Amino acid sequence: MRIGLISDTHNLLRPEARHALAGVDHILHAGDICDVRVLEELERIAPVSAVRGNNDRAPGVNHLPERLTVELGGVRFHLVHDMHDLDIAPEDHGIRVVVTGHSHRPLSKRENGVLYVNPGSAGPRRFKLPISLGFIEIVDGEPKAVLQALVVD
Repeated sequence: MRIGLISDTHNLLRPEARHALAGVDHILHAGDICDVRVLEELERIAPVSAVRGNNDRAPGVNHLPERLTVELGGVRFHLVHDMHDLDIAPEDHGIRVVVTGHSHRPLSKRENGVLYVNPGSAGPRRFKLPISLGFIEIVDGEPKAVLQALVVD
């Protein structure tokens, strides 16, 4: 199973992001969507699970949960926009992957048996940070993260 990870789109779903996500089985959006049309476009690619970010105040996104746990491919994922708002010990809840956003900085690390992934921002460029997204590949029940910088004009 291949899961697309995206965050901090801030009203902008770039063609490069749509192209990179083509063919995934599911998409996880870690917040700061800002406009429901971004989710609608992503849903044309694959089913979407999303959480609300600190900028998600508009109708269509302001109702999203702040935290969400989903199971995909036999692996439990927990989404929260800002890592500082993670209020559980994921390993105590059978969660194997935590997906966050907010910082716009791509990150993948394992800690206490949990894979923490921030796909970075696929929206407007912030400072000199890359435009990026990520993927989780589940092979034989094991989640592996891949971060991908997008080449944009």
